[in-house]
Amino acid sequence: MTKRIVIIGGGPTGLGAAWRCVERGHENWVLLEAADTLGGLASSVVDDNGFTWDLGGHVLFSHYEYFDSLMDDLLADTWNQHVREAWVWMRERFIPYPFQNNLWRLPDDEVAACVDGLLETLLEPATEEPANFEEWIFNSFGRGVAEVFMIPYNSKVWAYPPARLSKTWMGDRVASVDVRRVVNNVLRRQDDVGWGPNATFRFPQRGGTGAIWNTLASRLPGNKVLTGQRVTGIDTSRRVVTTQAGDEFPFDSVVSTMPLDELLTRVTPDHGLDESADRFLWSSSHIVGVGVDGPTPDALSTKCWMYFPEDEIPFYRATVFSNYSQWNVSQPGQQWSLMCEVSESIHRPVDADSIAQACVTGLRRSGLLQADHEVCSLWHRRLPKGYPTPFLDRDATLDAVEPALRERGIYTRGRFGGWKYEVSNQDHSLMQGVEYIDHLLEGTPELTWFDPVTVNRR
Repeated sequence: MTKRIVIIGGGPTGLGAAWRCVERGHENWVLLEAADTLGGLASSVVDDNGFTWDLGGHVLFSHYEYFDSLMDDLLADTWNQHVREAWVWMRERFIPYPFQNNLWRLPDDEVAACVDGLLETLLEPATEEPANFEEWIFNSFGRGVAEVFMIPYNSKVWAYPPARLSKTWMGDRVASVDVRRVVNNVLRRQDDVGWGPNATFRFPQRGGTGAIWNTLASRLPGNKVLTGQRVTGIDTSRRVVTTQAGDEFPFDSVVSTMPLDELLTRVTPDHGLDESADRFLWSSSHIVGVGVDGPTPDALSTKCWMYFPEDEIPFYRATVFSNYSQWNVSQPGQQWSLMCEVSESIHRPVDADSIAQACVTGLRRSGLLQADHEVCSLWHRRLPKGYPTPFLDRDATLDAVEPALRERGIYTRGRFGGWKYEVSNQDHSLMQGVEYIDHLLEGTPELTWFDPVTVNRR
């Protein structure tokens, strides 16, 4: 008898697992999604005024040939190709990303402080291993860069003090620093913008990021993809998954993409697993879409996104979303759009009732919206779980609970299922589903979840 596979969650990981089952001819599977739509955090929304919004600033780039080939197949020639143009807005000026390579654009006193700190890291390197992300920042960039940008920005994006974060999550997410190169850029007053795995990326011409996952889902057997099925229990003795509606689905193996802290409270017998649930930290995300009448301003016509480290601006990132596709607005050529992201936690509370208007005020304060720019659409959504926080004892916690779940036939994978931010892009997430199926059917290793460093070095 073939293995009975239950897939919990219809985001990229769950859809990737389902897709791989179909590819391999394995028919004994079912996908259970709590919501009425598929795509999870990678879905898109059309607001009441006809503007398309993603649930965050998603762009598509890849560490896998398999993923690239699948994307080519799904959307064929309906992709827009982009060269990343990212900026930092601070001190009332734009600074090219990555910040640490373009210090010359800062005020003179801060240039001096940043260069002095960098030289100190070169001449007097730290002798002890950093205990957390904050220490890593100071050891890597020096006091100047740390205090001017890295600490303020990371406190804002994570909504937790960097001292509460581990340093193991970074992978290819944070640019390292070449002190000689930075000093040379300062002396020559030249920009340096080429770093990063997403220096080029693609985006669907229509439908936002969600178009990718809706297309993939449309190619799966409809009778095996069940929406509105919220999982309330996984009985590992009876080998049954139960949903809120009272339906039961027998299994030999489960891949769960529900948030890991929630999963741990739904497994029975729990054998103490639920005691780990309270250790997990995360931030919520507020996504605010601002539609504007008129043509895109020249100053923003080629920009992709901008980072905002200063507290005077509520959002940590703003994306010129209409630049990704002309069809992200209701009337192409006559409107443009900005999408703002705000992080929330117990350390950084957010007033949900006023945050949308606060973002508009911040856009005007930073000059992205001028006095004569008329806002014609304002959309807001709060995502209760936006980012899985790489808290200090995350790895030790995962090392304890993941094998215990796997022993019971439950594989916890995906952005919040796996709780590894370093492998939670769309490509990583889909491949965790694919690799789970390959491992289950033929024993091949799950490289993405178990070895993020190797994956991210590709």
